Amino acid sequence: MKPLYVWAGGKSKMIKKYKSNPRIPYSGFDTYIEPFFGGGAMMIYVYENCSDVKKFVMNDINPELMGIYEAIKSNVDQFTSRMGELEEQYLPLDKPKRKEFYYNLRKEYTTDWKKWNSIDDSATLYFLMKTAFNGIWQTTKTSNGRFATPSGLLNQKTSVYDYENVIEWHSFLQKVDIHCGDWEHCIDTSSKNSFLFADPPYRDSFTSYSQVFGDDQQSRLVEFCEEYSKDNVVFLCNRDDGSDFFTSRVNNLQISTYDVTYTAGRRKKTDDGHEAKKATEVLLHNITNLF
Repeated sequence: MKPLYVWAGGKSKMIKKYKSNPRIPYSGFDTYIEPFFGGGAMMIYVYENCSDVKKFVMNDINPELMGIYEAIKSNVDQFTSRMGELEEQYLPLDKPKRKEFYYNLRKEYTTDWKKWNSIDDSATLYFLMKTAFNGIWQTTKTSNGRFATPSGLLNQKTSVYDYENVIEWHSFLQKVDIHCGDWEHCIDTSSKNSFLFADPPYRDSFTSYSQVFGDDQQSRLVEFCEEYSKDNVVFLCNRDDGSDFFTSRVNNLQISTYDVTYTAGRRKKTDDGHEAKKATEVLLHNITNLF
């Protein structure tokens, strides 16, 4: 199973690093919780490698994103039917016509969405995300707060999305509790057998839906993870800005750091056409304390 979409800051490339340091645990918990759900790379890894886990919990504050998972979970046939309709209209077009199609559909999505039921609405968003500039979530003053990212390369050949992967997600989502709201509301604080993987927006950055997750919220999350780590596995990741923000706030948790390279924008600096930037990822965890 693969993530449903590529996400800026997604953790696919970090999993290999986590496996080495501090190590990803494979047992000792029966519930996996991801309160800032992105592309789902870490949840997929746990699902495929940790057989003791019987329950998964995903949450995000963005109802549009959670609507995609709700739609695939509840009515995958209608979801894929809508995707098929859009593919059938889109694929025969040349690139200029595809671009026109994309922006007409995006306008419908941001101004006239109430004509659709929730499944078709979410499938339309998914189609837009698969043909938009990958990994970026943008809104505009005229988009009513809804997804309004510019089009991508529009070079799909035979399909826009992976049908079989969506079907796999439908099966998996039957084990998942889907929440949409503040991160803390999806966590059972009485749990003693959970793995909490918290991947909040990086410090001093906007979330993908244009809301700030400020230092007060960051501090609240660190404090929560400190307490939760007494009885559960905790991973809390962020970006290290060179300050002592995290080191000054941890007591029970350990800190691992990783040198990473990421791309941003469309400025031609590398072979794939993106600007490469170096950064340091930070992971707060309690693996050393548990094993």
